[in-house]
Amino acid sequence: MVQSLEHEQDRPLLEEATLRGGEGRGRPATAGAEESEKVTIRVAFQGERGAFGDEAVRAYFGPASEPQPYRSFADVFHAVAAGAVDYGLVPVENSQAGSINEVYDLLRQYDLFVIGEVSLPVNHCLLCLPGQQLSDIKRVISHPQALAQSEAFLRELGVEVVASYDTAGSAKMIREQNLREVAAVAGAAAAELYGLQILAEGIQTIKDNHTRFIALGRDPASRREGPAKTMIVMATPHQPGALYRCLGVLAERGINLLKLESRPSRQRVWEYVFYLDFEGHRDDPPVRGALADLAQYTTFCKVLGSFPRRI
Repeated sequence: MVQSLEHEQDRPLLEEATLRGGEGRGRPATAGAEESEKVTIRVAFQGERGAFGDEAVRAYFGPASEPQPYRSFADVFHAVAAGAVDYGLVPVENSQAGSINEVYDLLRQYDLFVIGEVSLPVNHCLLCLPGQQLSDIKRVISHPQALAQSEAFLRELGVEVVASYDTAGSAKMIREQNLREVAAVAGAAAAELYGLQILAEGIQTIKDNHTRFIALGRDPASRREGPAKTMIVMATPHQPGALYRCLGVLAERGINLLKLESRPSRQRVWEYVFYLDFEGHRDDPPVRGALADLAQYTTFCKVLGSFPRRI
């Protein structure tokens, strides 16, 4: 379902939302004994406890958050849409390996809103059962993104590389199945959580490695003071100059384009939809005017969210 650009109303987000235990983050609904009740925010992430998504939830939502692990990105989106959790947090791109294509496709499929973002430094470690050396390792397992980000180290190590569904999940598997001569690429938090030994730290190819996570909610974020960012997905007619005209709408209003991503439309072969990140909030006059003009040049345009810019 395509969201209406004219009739969506911003509704309160985190501080003003009604969550379990009270109204607003850390503010109970009633006085008395309930004032001491701890307010928790249930947040879905992909992976196991100790994954980078688990860390990102705590970094963005703070100590009031209660991370809820889900096996797949689709499960996270479904949990938020169904109301099983309050919010979701998913990775959308890595500074080394690039975009997470599945997440972009899910943003289009679900009627959820991007309500915020956070950048998490990613320091990959090689983890194994205690008492082993690097030379003992014959196989390395992890999420495909972690393997790609550590490709140079793993190639030099000369081991079999096997993709798994999660970084911390791979560490958990090694512990639960007592897998020797097998190591996982995961974070130091997973080593501590599952009692594994760190054989090597900082094995990512590019040391300044960050992953950008986006927060998902069922309602749009309200306008806040300070810089904002807007994410949209759009499709253009399959004709010369169509994308050029759309980008010109932003340029004419002095709106800075931050990212442009294309994905298959899944409706016709070799036709694409485009995901754009740009500066400004949908309620700002320049952005509001640009969105109105984009309607003339696109076959559909959906605002995925406007939120405070942190990256």
